[in-house]
Amino acid sequence: MITLTDSAATKVRQLLNDEGATDMALRVAVTPGGCSGYSYEMYFDSDVAVEDRQARFGEDGQQVTVVVDPASAQLLEGATLDYKDGLNQAGFSINNPNATRTCGCGSSFS
Repeated sequence: MITLTDSAATKVRQLLNDEGATDMALRVAVTPGGCSGYSYEMYFDSDVAVEDRQARFGEDGQQVTVVVDPASAQLLEGATLDYKDGLNQAGFSINNPNATRTCGCGSSFS
């Protein structure tokens, strides 16, 4: 299952608060497509299936729930979602040890 860094959990919580959707979870999924074979998807979701894997990240009272479907969980095992906000880099990124090849944009892998 994917893990979130503290900075990613904080940013997700901020986005949920901004949307007024604090009861929703962050869904991370892998779908076929992209220039390298698979693409990452992330979106807020209120529909959690029984077979979805769930984890909570962040400080007490400010935790966020992450859900991943079983097929995506296999491709995201050991991966980390990070968030950076700097001059050289800004936004979310996924470090996935299962990716043998990535594209230049960083959102597609095989």
